[in-house]
Amino acid sequence: MAFPVHRPRRLRKNENIRRLVRENHVTVDDLIYPLFIEDGENIKIEIPSMPDIYRYSLDRIDEELEEVVNLNIPAVLLFGIPSHKDEVGSDTWSEEGIIQKAVRHIKKNYPQLYVITDVCFCEYTEHGHCGVLCGHDVENDTTLENTKKQVVSHAKAGADMVAPSGMMDGVVKAIREGLDEAGFYDIPIMAYSAKYASAYYGPFRDAAESSPSFGDRRTYQMDPANRREALKEVALDVEEGADIVMVKPALSYLDIISDVRQNFNLPVAAYNVSGEYSMIKAAGKMGWIDEQKVMMETLTSMKRAGADIIITYHAKEVAKLLKGQ
Repeated sequence: MAFPVHRPRRLRKNENIRRLVRENHVTVDDLIYPLFIEDGENIKIEIPSMPDIYRYSLDRIDEELEEVVNLNIPAVLLFGIPSHKDEVGSDTWSEEGIIQKAVRHIKKNYPQLYVITDVCFCEYTEHGHCGVLCGHDVENDTTLENTKKQVVSHAKAGADMVAPSGMMDGVVKAIREGLDEAGFYDIPIMAYSAKYASAYYGPFRDAAESSPSFGDRRTYQMDPANRREALKEVALDVEEGADIVMVKPALSYLDIISDVRQNFNLPVAAYNVSGEYSMIKAAGKMGWIDEQKVMMETLTSMKRAGADIIITYHAKEVAKLLKGQ
């Protein structure tokens, strides 16, 4: 039977019935908030291409953390900007590295926050690439050995989860082995399983000072034209021991999120990346869109595609909106 027996508009008649039959909801429980922490003192610098997002030194980070806690955002993802860079990114495994100091500070003062550390080298190397160079390419297996040292140092500092973003082959296996050998069996891995070589990362590189000094990252990040390859990458990470798999970016890759959700039973994270954030902010500032509505519609699309977790720079705004502030 069709019209007039079936009238879909009956269930859209007013907001109450729309709320009752709504299929997907974004809640504060879905959110991870990225933080940029810079080595130094008295630093609070707004990122020019990311309005309302700042780089903080540890002595200024409390003002941000207190707001995150008060908004009941459950988790933060830490990115570090070190004072020292070298050819291999050795600050990543230093006991006095910026991430290690940040983790200790947060776990001591904000134990209710779940702390996830980004695991990569691009912010820490002089050349801006995600590992040890051999000529003009990243040497995969040598980078894996340094990654082991990095994740163990994060775990010793108190990290709750590690999130490898460098897209090295075998990185999840190497991390699992490194953590287990050091006795950190319970530290989960959120793998950047389908991470594309995307132009949407532009503002992040401004934020993290991580632009490569030559070339690009297309030999290790995925080609944006590829869909089937994403399932292969995710399957490998699942086999190697990933606990959560991620698709990055999110907005132009909703089909990938959907594919991953349909084919794997692990939690799926979507990274609502800097370029996606900045486009909404820029259009909102110009008055071309309703910024809040577009923000929520965008994040809802990620939930609808199948994401369980959304990493987003909008996290505080969303939490305030949901609280009615």
